[in-house]
Amino acid sequence: MKGEKKLSPQPKWQAEQTSETGPDFSDVMGQENVKRALEIAAAGGHNILLIGSPGAGKSMLARRLPSILPDMTRKEALEATEIWSVAGLTDSSHPMLLHRPFRAPHHTLSASAMTGGGQTPKPGEISLAHHGVLFLDELPEFHRDVLEVLRAPIEDGEVTITRAAGSITLPSRFMLVGAMNPCRCGWYGHPSGAATAPSSRWKNTSKKSPARCSTAWTYTSTCRASSSKPCAGAKRRSPPPTSKRA
Repeated sequence: MKGEKKLSPQPKWQAEQTSETGPDFSDVMGQENVKRALEIAAAGGHNILLIGSPGAGKSMLARRLPSILPDMTRKEALEATEIWSVAGLTDSSHPMLLHRPFRAPHHTLSASAMTGGGQTPKPGEISLAHHGVLFLDELPEFHRDVLEVLRAPIEDGEVTITRAAGSITLPSRFMLVGAMNPCRCGWYGHPSGAATAPSSRWKNTSKKSPARCSTAWTYTSTCRASSSKPCAGAKRRSPPPTSKRA
């Protein structure tokens, strides 16, 4: 500090290359249309909803999405690490988060588990996915109140948790990825004609509206075989008519 020696500038921080990497997007064979949609969503930070029959590869593609996202900056890595540290998910062997987080909670979780809470408020799934991906598999199976609590965090990028012990505000900027079947049996519109309950299609798709209305979604289909006609076992039906007042 006396000017006796010239100090060299601090080198630019880069994430360490570790062998513990997640699934790679380059492993996917085929599915060009869906891969293109995921690439566009990753480039623009858009939310995306995957709709397709069982076994089409929805979950497999979603789990490989973090591998094509940009590397975290030092600031992003520190923010994500702070949240994970408060939640007790870091240890001496992994003191810092070097890759974008991927969270895939089960559809039976509660609204408090999604946003965070407890007697001593702790981060929930939307905060643990900060600067990463929040994957909701079987989207229509989530409780409506769980989907409703996603509205404000998606719009504001943060969530405020208020309990008797105090109130805290946590960041929650994440990329939301949803996956669902086209109907309850999963085979509506499939060329195999295996659909058994096409009438439940409307009930199955009615729950996704809360999160969908909060932000722009990119819709894509992951069916292994495309067909413009519905399968032989599923007839197209209009939504149930609404009652009219006299």
